[in-house]
Amino acid sequence: MNPKLLFWVPALLRLATVFVAGGVVWWMAGPIAGLSLVLLGAVVALFVQLTYLHRLGEWLDEPASHRLPDGWGAWTEVFARLYRLRREDERNQQELAEWLARFRQAMHLLPEGVAIMDDVLFLEWCNPAAERHLGLTIERDKGLRVTNLVRHPDFIDYIILGRYEQPLTLSLRGRKIECRIIPFENRRQILVTHDATDTERIEAMRRDFIANASHELRTPLTVIVGFLEIAMSDPCMDTATREAHLKLMTEQGQRMQRLIEDMLTLSRLESDEFPLRRERVDIAALIESVASEARALSGGRHEITVEIDGPDLMGSMEELRSAFANLASNAVRYSPQGGTIALSWRRGVDDLQFAVKDCGIGIDAQHISRLTERFYRVDKSRSRETQGTGLGLAIVKHVLLRHGGRLKISSTPGEGSTFIASLPNTSLHG
Repeated sequence: MNPKLLFWVPALLRLATVFVAGGVVWWMAGPIAGLSLVLLGAVVALFVQLTYLHRLGEWLDEPASHRLPDGWGAWTEVFARLYRLRREDERNQQELAEWLARFRQAMHLLPEGVAIMDDVLFLEWCNPAAERHLGLTIERDKGLRVTNLVRHPDFIDYIILGRYEQPLTLSLRGRKIECRIIPFENRRQILVTHDATDTERIEAMRRDFIANASHELRTPLTVIVGFLEIAMSDPCMDTATREAHLKLMTEQGQRMQRLIEDMLTLSRLESDEFPLRRERVDIAALIESVASEARALSGGRHEITVEIDGPDLMGSMEELRSAFANLASNAVRYSPQGGTIALSWRRGVDDLQFAVKDCGIGIDAQHISRLTERFYRVDKSRSRETQGTGLGLAIVKHVLLRHGGRLKISSTPGEGSTFIASLPNTSLHG
């Protein structure tokens, strides 16, 4: 049956009952008694309706603080519908609250900054990333104009001109922040921020690496090409001169080969395609081998000692040999003739340490933090004399990182340096 009929039929039946009862009384006791009964029934019905209307009004004013009243007659269906609507509304509010909580949690975890502004740029809400990027605090800055909070001329011009097709990059609080505004609804705008500092740094490192590698490769190539041009233009060159030129070309070719090998090693160490393969490393044999290579490079110009007082470990024999050999060869190259170089392997308090101590020229403190950068040289002229590629300590750093270790450097100018490859004790367990 139609719900509307279900609502009206009981009311009409009650009204008909009153009139029928009034008619019966009229017939039995006269018109006055019949009309009185009808009037009394109408007054009672009106009182009941007004009572339920009053209860409904109270409940509508404060639905949370009052229990939904019970109904009678048609009011039973009315209150039943209201109850269903209230339960549905409560479920909708609960779902909305859950979605809002999830949204806020997602916005809090986003690395990108998100700020919502109205059409006149007053801040309505922002996530923690936007607070960090722009120096905002939502509790303090809510309701304030964003252009008054971010006082940067380029940002204000970007807002005023309204050219939002391309992002804007700003230098804020020592960071590179990329900003983009997205219109949202009719009276809202979203400001999205991205911290591009690391991206900029990586891009600068890439440019520097290409420039430095090109420069380092160009020098030996220039020497080789130059001598070849001389040889081609002077077929009657004497034997001694030709041999001297061939010797220099060989040295420069070997230097270029070492540089390319080191570049390939760095590329492999940084690639995810070459995971670390651990094996049991015979430390005594490894360090003795490194010491032999260092003595060969020294040619008897230095005293090289070895001390081993620690256990074997799990790691990549090839990578650790490369790292340890680079530290030892650097000590030979930068130590004066007659100096002493000490190689040692010890168990530290919470790590295992391979240390190389020399009595060389030492390093100023301002350079120590940058020594592991690619092609960074404290003294460029001396680096060329020592035939270094400028990538040795970068290789050491990446090998240690792959093994969960780190490089410690201490140095005093004029007295020498100590390089310590620190590896975690957990390496013993694979």
